[in-house]
Amino acid sequence: MRREQDAHKPQAAATVIGHRQAPVAATRAPLSASTRTAGAATVAIGPSRGVSKRPIASAAPRGAAVNKPSAATKTVGVGGSRRKPWDLKGKVTDMEDKIRNYQTKARSANEEMETLKGSLSHNQNRMSQLEKEVEQQKSQISKYETQLEALSQVRQELEKVSSDKNLLQKELSNLEQKYKVMETLRDSQETELQTLKMKLSVQESTMTRLQNTLRDREEEVHSLKETVAEQKEELHAGEMERRRLHNTIQELKASQHSPGNIRVFCRVRPLVDGGFSKHIQLPASDDKSIVLAKTEESHTGKTGDTHKNYNFSFDRVFGPKASQQEIFDEISLLVQSALDGYNVCVFAYGQTGSGKTYTMEGEEYDDTRGVIPRAVQQVFKAGQKLATQGWEFTFTASFVEIYNETLRDLLYTGKASKRPEHEIRKMSNNEVTVTNLTYEKVYTEDQVQGLIALAKQNRSTAQTSQNDRSSRSHSVFQLHIEGVNAGRDVTCKSTLCLVDLAGSERMVKSQSQGDRFKEMTAINSSLSNLGIVITSLANKESHIPYRNSKLTYLLQGCLGGNSKTLMFVNISPELDSFGETLNSLRFASKVNDCVIGTASSNKK
Repeated sequence: MRREQDAHKPQAAATVIGHRQAPVAATRAPLSASTRTAGAATVAIGPSRGVSKRPIASAAPRGAAVNKPSAATKTVGVGGSRRKPWDLKGKVTDMEDKIRNYQTKARSANEEMETLKGSLSHNQNRMSQLEKEVEQQKSQISKYETQLEALSQVRQELEKVSSDKNLLQKELSNLEQKYKVMETLRDSQETELQTLKMKLSVQESTMTRLQNTLRDREEEVHSLKETVAEQKEELHAGEMERRRLHNTIQELKASQHSPGNIRVFCRVRPLVDGGFSKHIQLPASDDKSIVLAKTEESHTGKTGDTHKNYNFSFDRVFGPKASQQEIFDEISLLVQSALDGYNVCVFAYGQTGSGKTYTMEGEEYDDTRGVIPRAVQQVFKAGQKLATQGWEFTFTASFVEIYNETLRDLLYTGKASKRPEHEIRKMSNNEVTVTNLTYEKVYTEDQVQGLIALAKQNRSTAQTSQNDRSSRSHSVFQLHIEGVNAGRDVTCKSTLCLVDLAGSERMVKSQSQGDRFKEMTAINSSLSNLGIVITSLANKESHIPYRNSKLTYLLQGCLGGNSKTLMFVNISPELDSFGETLNSLRFASKVNDCVIGTASSNKK
């Protein structure tokens, strides 16, 4: 039984090829021709339960080859019947054949598997190459699509070019016709060209002659340039001499007593009805004197009326018929000094209604314009003339008023509630400036006139018994001038200061009440301090109280500094203004006696 089991073990083995189990029918290979057969007498007796029987011995020797099987032996072949259970040897033989067959198949399968592995690797490589080729083909297709789009555009362009070609052919046909016409014209032009060549030859000879003349002219121009340079030097020297003489004339006109005085002009306002004032006498032969004559009644009644005269003498006295132009002509040389580097100050003093504002500002018409607009016009015109001599000027304007001892910017255009506060400060170079004040650079006369109109609109005025629209503040217009002559390396700096003072009448005369009374108090206080400062200067005191009022503090450079100063004293011709006129003339006489020193030019 063990042998039989051992003989059947190979059948239990299964050959696995490519992860698959071989079919059962394949394990049963057909028997070859050399299959061993048992002897005729061999009988395999199956084991009985619990009893072992000996097999009947065969007549043939063990291991002998039998060529032909006996009748009792059955050959197992393909599809044949199975061996007898007792034919163990045959079964072993069959199993060995099967094993050899399986081994052959296994070797064949292994070889086939190796072949398939090689084929698989080759196919994988081929597949990788094909994928690369596919990618290349896709890229090529993309390029072809791009080229196709480009070719589509080219085709459209080609169609357009074809259309253009047709148009060009038509134009070419037209041009050919024109060309024929041009050929005809060319022939005529060639004939004309020959004529022009002859003329050119004549012109060349003429040009040679002109070139020689040009050289002579260039030499003459060079000589003239040298002459112009010399004349410019002489002109500059003449300008310097003019300025020196101009300043000398101003100093000679400054005072009859001594140089350095404040010049004073007196102007009498005409009567409203155009008549003459009997109490004001202007000598016909003397334009520097004025006499106030007043008849006083006797207090006792025993004697007759007495006549009392008050004589005054100033640098110039203008009668009621004097025009605005005549007034300005007298001070025009003084205004010109501002462009020569001198500080210049002109201010008007007098009672309310005496014509101060009319003298300084005037009216809109040319004949009635005052000192300020005429001075601005002269400065700009003179600056333009000096520009031909290499001067370049910069002008900066400001306009401030002093109202109730408070500074107000007349060029301020912002909200009234946001008006800044202003303070007067003296710089290290002794120049006086005002903080937070509008300093406007001006380039034309019209621009300055606009600023003057704005200031006039913003100035504080009110009605008094003396005037329906009386100025209740002092207004100060300043034009700062800076000049540069780069060719001469010369600079100058000066200030033109034009002041319109408030009315100087006494409180009893003005009949001011409430706010007007407060304004009048501030005005009289500032004018009184102005008189004190002038008296201190005339007495050559060591301390001058400029800081007692904002007016004198602001004008200290004009009153006691390096400045040419002139005052207009304006008087009213009415008889009821006699007292105020007398006070104004007395104040003007004090000013005329004030010596502030000879001004010098701020030139480097």
